[in-house]
Amino acid sequence: MGIFDKIKGAIWGQAKAAEAAPAPTTTAATANPAPAPTPAPSATTAATSPATSAPSAPVDIAAILDAAVKNSGQKLDWKHSIVDLMKALGMDASLSERKELAQELGYTGDAGDSAKMNMFLHKALLKKLSDNGGKVPADLLD
Repeated sequence: MGIFDKIKGAIWGQAKAAEAAPAPTTTAATANPAPAPTPAPSATTAATSPATSAPSAPVDIAAILDAAVKNSGQKLDWKHSIVDLMKALGMDASLSERKELAQELGYTGDAGDSAKMNMFLHKALLKKLSDNGGKVPADLLD
């Protein structure tokens, strides 16, 4: 599994976890004792793995990453930094990992110029997340 797939899996996994844990609407004393029927998974969902399948609705990338930053307890600026974005997801943001991601995303510049490479990575990653069903704020795609 490549670095992009790990990032996507982390974001989509957090989105699925948020969907699976809705706030309860009734208390145990007033709840109907009969369990609600569980919907059958769709053919698309059943045939693909959770890390690579696209959800039925676009995943709100900003909301997921904002929550990840909050949960990290660190001051991270995922909107401008590929390193902070990766750290927010609990990933290794080392230069070697970023160089691997650069290869996956088609970076053709000098990998020794980490500042240029990081700017490319941030923009290319958000674009690819958008292309794969993520809802990314338009100002981050410019």
